Amino acid sequence: MPTLAPPPLTRTQPFPATPRVRPTRALPPAMDLPVVSFFGRTLEEYTRFFALDPAALRGRAVLDVAAGPSSFTAEAHRRGVDAVAVDPLYNQPAAALAARIREDYARMFLQMRAKPRLFRMKAFASFDAAEADRRTAASRFLADYEGNVRHGRYVRASLPLLPFLDGAFDLVLCAHLLFIYAARFDFAWHLTACAELARVSNGEVRIHPVCGPDGKPYAELDRLRSELGALGITSAVVRVNYEFFAGSSSMLVLNPTTSPTGRPGGRPSGLAP
Repeated sequence: MPTLAPPPLTRTQPFPATPRVRPTRALPPAMDLPVVSFFGRTLEEYTRFFALDPAALRGRAVLDVAAGPSSFTAEAHRRGVDAVAVDPLYNQPAAALAARIREDYARMFLQMRAKPRLFRMKAFASFDAAEADRRTAASRFLADYEGNVRHGRYVRASLPLLPFLDGAFDLVLCAHLLFIYAARFDFAWHLTACAELARVSNGEVRIHPVCGPDGKPYAELDRLRSELGALGITSAVVRVNYEFFAGSSSMLVLNPTTSPTGRPGGRPSGLAP
């Protein structure tokens, strides 16, 4: 027997009550990062989000991983630092990188201005000031890149495999790659990448920030630190006097007391702020 449809509502039948929905606080929209952007920052900005003392870096070997068009390496060399930058795009000529900078900068700053709730204007007075500073970084990078890429200052490489000997650097830096692109790189990649950063460091590794593009802390951070500890790599989350976008006020510091290859490490870097 077919099921009959219920009779239509009439004026004498009350309409069903509309269920109450508890209002929820809207979360800020995350940045859309479908690919790793070629985006750079100055030495001065590095000193803030990595809590660096530039004078203490003089004479030290420092590696900047996933450096993009940052001017840290160029500026650090002028201050007597033996700095090396690594990026997978460093096999390209300067003209091609300049075109990539124009494209990625336009896309990133369009998003920033469209999603102001994600940002904390503590480091810069405005988006215009932030853009000018990052474009200054890119200009300094391009001026230094073409003449020094063949001399080993700019090395084509990418995580999770770096072409350097164990403990080759006194300090290793990695900004705006790990955790920011957690949706693109899985936990196993993050663990292997952190271990590789620690392998080439004879002192500290500093990773900034410790959150994703939505400003939330990396969801697997506790597990990551635990598994790094099992490899002999101690870690600490350290607050820094910097916050450009929400949640970016800390860095992860790794200290390889024993490297994954068994090499003793963790020599005091002397680079604490």
